[in-house]
Amino acid sequence: MPSLPLEGLRVIDLSMWFAGPMGSRLLADMGAEVIKVESLGHIDPWRGPARVTPILIERMPDMASVEKPYNHSAGFNLQNRNKLGITLDLQTGQGKEIFKKLVKISDIVLENYSPRVMNSLGIDYPVLREINPAIILMSLPALGRSGPDKDHIAFGQTIDCMSGMAFLTGYLGEEPMLQSGLSYGDPLSGMNAAFAVLAGLRQRRKTGEGMHIEISQVEGVISFNADSIMDYTMNGRIHERMGNRHPSMAPHGCYRCKGEDRWVVISIPSDSAWQRFCQVLGQPSWAEDARFRDLPGRYSHQDELDRLIESWTVRYDHYAVLDVLQKADVPAGPVLDAGELTKEPHLNERGFYEEVTHPEAGTHYYVGMYAQFSKTPGSIRMPAPCLGEHNHYVLGEMLGIPEEEIAELEELGIIGTDALEEQQGGMF
Repeated sequence: MPSLPLEGLRVIDLSMWFAGPMGSRLLADMGAEVIKVESLGHIDPWRGPARVTPILIERMPDMASVEKPYNHSAGFNLQNRNKLGITLDLQTGQGKEIFKKLVKISDIVLENYSPRVMNSLGIDYPVLREINPAIILMSLPALGRSGPDKDHIAFGQTIDCMSGMAFLTGYLGEEPMLQSGLSYGDPLSGMNAAFAVLAGLRQRRKTGEGMHIEISQVEGVISFNADSIMDYTMNGRIHERMGNRHPSMAPHGCYRCKGEDRWVVISIPSDSAWQRFCQVLGQPSWAEDARFRDLPGRYSHQDELDRLIESWTVRYDHYAVLDVLQKADVPAGPVLDAGELTKEPHLNERGFYEEVTHPEAGTHYYVGMYAQFSKTPGSIRMPAPCLGEHNHYVLGEMLGIPEEEIAELEELGIIGTDALEEQQGGMF
């Protein structure tokens, strides 16, 4: 098997929820050895509750007899694949000393705490640099490590709102909407972190020295909203919400198709695309209509256009609309739900989904690699770790701690595999 692009790189992952774990997952998928660190008293909330709850059973009846629900979370198991997992109580002296031993043999520490946490634990960058001058600390606080709001905490949807993304989401004349549940602030921050780490490694190769990289998640997501900010600073305009429409294309929208909750998106980027669209629909007169002949006219009559287009799309399946329009070189695509995505012929023929067996959660298909390397193809090499699954490997084989000391650490609750019950956990 060929070596992977980031093979030989070791990452200590202290992050939780979505943004940080996604950043480290991108590195792990490309071959980095990522060690996820949790504690028995504070597991990653994305694992879900420490014990089965009535709400969990209501949502997922099959979980009623599960002993450790925190090893079954779909979201956690996706974002933490290809990682080793240990537990370590960093509030204890022994836990901190083990962590420092790991830092000494690692390349990167990644965390997404508020700025006060690393300092209060006594493991902030000056301490880590003293242990390992080549270490790169990647910090992902919500609002940065300086400024009056630096200690504020936030979730992905909070960041969507504070970055201006949510203000632009919604229909004209209606209130802003939170994003679709994806919380764009999280995955965008994770991608920013992975890229910044690679840039830091490049700089370290030139200097031999590590560094502290800080990404304010809000600032990172604002960069994806830069056009609306530039429009304001240059022209004094506040972008309005546009729903499914586009600032420079018409028609542009999401149209109902035949069947229950079936839709297709259609984008007309030019007059020539509009003419092809009209021809393939058997409506050449639309292209000659004075209201629709050119972009300014179409833009001024979008309501009429949307009604005309939907009177056609509603007669056909969303895939049928896709086929007809794509054959005419008109950009269009079906709106797919999760069930359709997993059965999508194109994705399956490309081998995008990978079957993974988790020791407790079972065998399922997972979203595969985000990049295909011709000489070093990646894959899901191992499932997400159960809580504390690799304690003995990391502490014993990697750090050389004797088995009797590991057993003592377990008795003291500094490491282990059973989450403390008082945790409520997060989403499942």
